Amino acid sequence: MDAVLANEPVVKTLSIVDLITSGGIGGQLIMATLALLSILTVYFFVERFQTLKNATKVDVHFTNQVKDFLADHKESSILALCKRTPSPVAQLIAKGTVLRNESPKVIQDAMERQGNLEVYKLEHNLASLATIAGAAPMIGFLGTVIGMILAFHEMASAGGQIDVEMLSKGIYTAMTTTVAGLIVGIVAFLAYNNLVVKVTSATFKMEEATADFLEMIAKSK
Repeated sequence: MDAVLANEPVVKTLSIVDLITSGGIGGQLIMATLALLSILTVYFFVERFQTLKNATKVDVHFTNQVKDFLADHKESSILALCKRTPSPVAQLIAKGTVLRNESPKVIQDAMERQGNLEVYKLEHNLASLATIAGAAPMIGFLGTVIGMILAFHEMASAGGQIDVEMLSKGIYTAMTTTVAGLIVGIVAFLAYNNLVVKVTSATFKMEEATADFLEMIAKSK
């Protein structure tokens, strides 16, 4: 019985830290780069998510106040209200209020230009997220290729003495960067698409606000 147990292969466990640090200087640099990209992904997503959450809020009280001020021809009160309200819709209303006495076409064009500017602001850092989503898997694959080259180089240096354990260790160490790159890329991709949906929603809110404001102006004259 003891002889059978003695002949059983010893199963070696490997922690995540061991995987990260076993890739040599090249592998560690790749993993450090991916770690930095993951931090940037979280930062960009949280920052944009909060901004877009505020941008897509529909403040009924704000809309009612604008309507009342328009009816009373209190343009200065509308501008003061918009200045106190940090939202894209408020910026559109402010632009329209300044041009209130112009033709509807002029007001609409000015509000649309302001809307394009607000959308541009809302899309800040989205391009960076998209870049991370595409670049992270490629960076991880680069680490794998480098690791495989080093593994086969060690085999060639060993001459005819091919060590299966050495080869397998080099391969699974190299594959670690691919897995890390895919994880970062997938998270960044999901974050990017989530934010794109919110930008689209905010754009719709601004278009709706423009139409409502033009209607309010027509009724107040």
